[in-house]
Amino acid sequence: MAEQPGYILSGTIIDEQVELSLDEVSTFCAVRREEIVILVEEGVLEPVGAQADDWRFGGDSLRRATKALRLQRDLEISPGALALILDLMDENDRLRAQLALLRHR
Repeated sequence: MAEQPGYILSGTIIDEQVELSLDEVSTFCAVRREEIVILVEEGVLEPVGAQADDWRFGGDSLRRATKALRLQRDLEISPGALALILDLMDENDRLRAQLALLRHR
């Protein structure tokens, strides 16, 4: 396999137990704060805290936010539909996992 010069990959591993601020989520997702606020308003993300400046997001929210933003960008899905679509995708994943467990018995 040929090596590609000039490509350096870097990343940050986020544990699901980690709590992130609104600014941290927007930074990790490479979007403006307002885009994360819209995801919260549409029910895609459910932070802990009363005001946007106090919001705390778990690591699973970061995963959900990146998936939502990718769907929105790639498929032009409206913010209002994202929560439903992501819930259905999560349910599909849970059902597939249950089916895999049943098959291994």
